[in-house]
Amino acid sequence: MANKLIGEMDLHKRISNIFAARNIITAKDALSMTEFELMELLDVGMKETQSAVVLISEAASPPCLSAQSLLEQKVENEYLLGHLPTHLKGLDSALCGGIPFGVLTELVGPPGIGKSQFCMKLALSASFPKAYGGLDGRVIYIDVESKFSSRRVIEMGLKSFPEVFHLKGMAQEMAGRILVLRPTSLSDFTQSIQELKESILKNQVKLLVIDSMTALLSGENKPGAQRQQHQLGWHISFLKSLAEFARIPIVVTNQVRSQNRDETSQYSFQAKLKDGFQEHTRTYDSHLVAALGINWAHAVTIRLVLESKSGQRIIKVAKSPMSPPLAFPFHITSAGISLLSDEGTELKGPGINNIHARAKLKDRFQEHTRRYDSHLVAALGINWDHAVTIRLVLEAKSGTLSICKVTVTRENVSFIWFGFHVFEGQRIIKVAKSPMSPPLAFPFHITSEGISLFSDDGAELKGPGINNIHARGIILCQRVNHITV
Repeated sequence: MANKLIGEMDLHKRISNIFAARNIITAKDALSMTEFELMELLDVGMKETQSAVVLISEAASPPCLSAQSLLEQKVENEYLLGHLPTHLKGLDSALCGGIPFGVLTELVGPPGIGKSQFCMKLALSASFPKAYGGLDGRVIYIDVESKFSSRRVIEMGLKSFPEVFHLKGMAQEMAGRILVLRPTSLSDFTQSIQELKESILKNQVKLLVIDSMTALLSGENKPGAQRQQHQLGWHISFLKSLAEFARIPIVVTNQVRSQNRDETSQYSFQAKLKDGFQEHTRTYDSHLVAALGINWAHAVTIRLVLESKSGQRIIKVAKSPMSPPLAFPFHITSAGISLLSDEGTELKGPGINNIHARAKLKDRFQEHTRRYDSHLVAALGINWDHAVTIRLVLEAKSGTLSICKVTVTRENVSFIWFGFHVFEGQRIIKVAKSPMSPPLAFPFHITSEGISLFSDDGAELKGPGINNIHARGIILCQRVNHITV
């Protein structure tokens, strides 16, 4: 309501033109000043100023409604309500059908966890025919970090919905319904979303994705954090009003950052670190927070947290008016994100809002063995992790990998599984982060010709092996004095 244009209100044309000439465009611009300031700026009398302020206030303020009136409106407008299915059964059930129309939904998580792949799967779902559980519409995908991959979208479609994608020309039609925009700056993005309002209705757009909002703001106005928050406030208000106006789901990704010590809450009911060991585990737990701050957190209606805890990827329904906090384990395959269980675990305590990126150390034995396993992390930190699109991890590890041979043709996708033994100290290249591929591992060695793969067929990775970086062999037994190096 605050962003309602003064030019669209029932003001006298002369007064409306004066507002426009003084660059007072929205109700917020006018009502942020006192009547005396407005009178001086417009160069009109106090009576005309007061009359204009009253009309602008009435036009911008929502009418008072009783609970009965709201219920009646809901029944009348039932056809406008709806959800975009995620095709993750447990999550759709928790959200009463999927991502709701008319609100902001946020995906937040550490780099490489699967946010972009989730968005691409949603874009596919929105463009799908209604007969197959889609919305049969177009998608506007604002790809800020150039992570969108039409090849990956088609791969997901072939694997998830083969009965549709094997129809002649269907893959090209689905891909053609997704319009990708790549703004190079915050001002370009602002201009783009302002132009979207009319085109969304004209072109039957059923989903707007912004991947990611954090990347747009990260390079803007470094000297003035307050100015950056003001700009974010405008975008929050505009996106919320756009979702309500067009009755479409808007999905926005958010990155994470390390929590500052000053931000750590010290309430009496929160558990404190009791000894040095607990403090040590906390550093490995990599406690993170959503990057865009508290105002953004209030603005979103649904917050889905994607994290990695104890080596397992998890989707958490951290904020939703239609569900208790729930957690679903998942993994990423050639078909995209898949839940390991449709039964969500109800969350309580600090686990609801905490965001994890690594495994916790649970006891002294694990702490001791971890040193031998040489568990390492990338050196440049979380902001760098978010910035890179592709992360290839080169490591040395021992054990056995299952290799998946994937053959892709225009007509079909075939999968052949066979075992491959990786010897002690085997060097491995992992595709740890990529919007174009599920996590894969390739054993390699170095010869006089350089790096050579033992096999061109990558092993699909699940669990802790995706993000862990090893420099020695893994521990294969319970006792510390039996170690494979």
